[in-house]
Amino acid sequence: MELLDLTFLIPALPLLGFVLLVAFGKRLGEPLAGWFATAMVGGSFLATVLVFFGLLGRDEAERGLFGHDGGDAYVQKIFTWIPAGDFSVDIGFLADPLSIGMALFVTGVGTLIHLYSIGYMHGDEQFSKFFVYLNLCVFSMLVLILGDNLLLTFLGWEGVGACSYLLISFWFTDPANATAGKKAFVTNRIGDWGFMVAMFLVFFTFGSIAYADFLPQASGTAQVTATAITLLLLVGAAGKSAQFPLYLWLPDAMAGPTPVSALIHAATMVTSGVYLLTRMNPVLDVAAGHEFLGSLTSLDLIAWVGAFTALFAATIAVSQNDIKKVLAYSTVSQLGYMFLAVGTGAYVAAIFHMITHAFFKALLFLGSGSVIHGMHHDQDMRNYGGLRKLMPITAITFIVGWLAIAGVPPLSGFWSKDEILLGAWESNKVLWVIGLVTAVLTAFYMSRQVFMTFFGRYRYADVRQGELNEAWDARLAAADEAVAAAEAKQAESTEALDKAESALNRAVAAVEPANQALADAEDDDGRAAATTELEKANAAVVGARDALPTAQAAVADYTVASSNAADDAAKLRSLANAGRTLVRGDDGSPALPDGIDGHLPASVAERREFHPHESPWTMTLPLIALSGLAVVAGVLNLPFKFGHQLEHWLEPIFVHPHEVTSSGNTKVVLALIATACGVLGIGIAYAIYIRKSTKPIEPQLLADGWKYDSAISAFMGGPGRKFFDLVAWFDSSVVDGLVNGAGKLVQGVATPMRTLQSGLVRTYASGIALGAIALVCWFLFRAAL
Repeated sequence: MELLDLTFLIPALPLLGFVLLVAFGKRLGEPLAGWFATAMVGGSFLATVLVFFGLLGRDEAERGLFGHDGGDAYVQKIFTWIPAGDFSVDIGFLADPLSIGMALFVTGVGTLIHLYSIGYMHGDEQFSKFFVYLNLCVFSMLVLILGDNLLLTFLGWEGVGACSYLLISFWFTDPANATAGKKAFVTNRIGDWGFMVAMFLVFFTFGSIAYADFLPQASGTAQVTATAITLLLLVGAAGKSAQFPLYLWLPDAMAGPTPVSALIHAATMVTSGVYLLTRMNPVLDVAAGHEFLGSLTSLDLIAWVGAFTALFAATIAVSQNDIKKVLAYSTVSQLGYMFLAVGTGAYVAAIFHMITHAFFKALLFLGSGSVIHGMHHDQDMRNYGGLRKLMPITAITFIVGWLAIAGVPPLSGFWSKDEILLGAWESNKVLWVIGLVTAVLTAFYMSRQVFMTFFGRYRYADVRQGELNEAWDARLAAADEAVAAAEAKQAESTEALDKAESALNRAVAAVEPANQALADAEDDDGRAAATTELEKANAAVVGARDALPTAQAAVADYTVASSNAADDAAKLRSLANAGRTLVRGDDGSPALPDGIDGHLPASVAERREFHPHESPWTMTLPLIALSGLAVVAGVLNLPFKFGHQLEHWLEPIFVHPHEVTSSGNTKVVLALIATACGVLGIGIAYAIYIRKSTKPIEPQLLADGWKYDSAISAFMGGPGRKFFDLVAWFDSSVVDGLVNGAGKLVQGVATPMRTLQSGLVRTYASGIALGAIALVCWFLFRAAL
């Protein structure tokens, strides 16, 4: 038994983890379910390492389909899946430099993401289910890259698509998350259509869909056929690898838990399209010789799609404030670089950048998750600042990822991006310029992200615009309540004055009857009683007159108080018009108006008491490991005489390896220009966000993604919906109408004829007799003529 015979273990272990977690995940619970899932993917990584050494021990001609002596790749057949006459599809795994190279970083990075998830998903009610989906996603990706035929690759392709839906909408109780999952699933169906039709065309052309059967024959394919296959593959790759115009699903995919973003957007799903195009390089090479749009070839189209997507997504990233949205558009842009490399024939550069990108982008996504975890799940970078002192491990590792993606030498991103730009320079200078502009923007928006998050003043406790508005509303409401209270007191005092005056009038009116009663009294008893009543009436008058000034004074006081309260409320409203605008001091801290602090909502006090914290070791250890890989991964393909290890490793999978024609001096100059572009982007971001030399350049149009997404949504909800309704009507009324009409016609004819089939012999005998008589009459009639 040789090490290559362990190939089946690479996808089998994550599959075993998935099955066992489905059965026993809830019993294992937290954290055992997470540790078990991590162990399964870790075991898959170890199996991949063993297979790698087994492959390394083979002669170069035996590693791939296109070695020096024709190639003899290792294919491990598990069983025959679909036997159908001459057509047969096996469940088999192709272990060659491309598949095993990708399996190394898929399982390696996947293991680190699983370990990270144990800490990140702590306390989640669906902890075990999350790891079920993670194991399934890794298994699907491994089937995709190890499958020895297009159908098995498509099975894995659909698997990662299904897992993306499950993971992106993992917290599906939030409608936005559920919608994001559906959006990813539906958008990718367009790409899946391209892949399926390309697979059908491959079968019709070659009679097989096994890579070992049809790829060596590709050189004899008609260029038109190869172009058609390539264009269909481009549709599929654009959907899965989020290229324009099908990139829409990826930014919304940030709705899922952060480990999902790292797994899908760094190590698995989004690299599928680049893998597929690279695997089909013999077909692409044939198509490169056919011009179908003027002088444009299918490879040119791939390059232009990649270059445009890279630039387009980079422009959007400069105005994003969600820490994960920046990385999402960055992923779209970096995948565009890979498509640019494929389109210029620099397949090694595409795979090289895929590997380095897996390291530094997984690092950045996990780092962003650590920030979100430490910042009470706040994802708005405008609320960060100064976190490098509070979260040192996260900050240092994130900065390593930033420098790598910005193309700062000697980190890995510099070497891989430089190879792509070199390929673009040799293919088309315009593509090279677009790549350079994208490099400037990449360095800028990533520097902006780092400066807003880890540098400057700590801003989490700052009062925010909405909270200031809420405080003013509360203050104005209190002023209105004071006016209402004063007016109520004024009304009460006025009513009391009216009552006092009425009492005085009644008392005065009672004196005259009392005097008259005294004058009319006829005896001593009557005079005594009348005198008493008169004294009471006079006393009431005196009392009423004494109470009147108090009531008048109360009315005057409350009238003044009411007027003052109304004046204060009016002044406060005039102040509120200007005070609602959040004014910041020289250091950027908000300057609050006097008297507003006591009206701020409770959330402000809670944030002032909150202290960001570093993540647990299960989250920081993967960050440290990935930061180390982001630093050293460039050694895989250094452009020196002692370098090019990855190029030599991948050579057996290419029918015509890409050859660089530029001189050494040209390479040095191009590398210096690319480095200068990265430094320029960092310098501009430093001037804006650290030195505050000018206001931030964050156009709302770019924040809205050039309004492309909203335009598509508006079309789908308007004219698109009407068109689809029309198609549905045509299908149900015309297509189904024809089919159902044919059935009803047959039924209408057959129903009366059923009466003839009575099953009685005499009926059939009568029919035969009548038929015979009819024939005799016919012949007699013909004879008479």
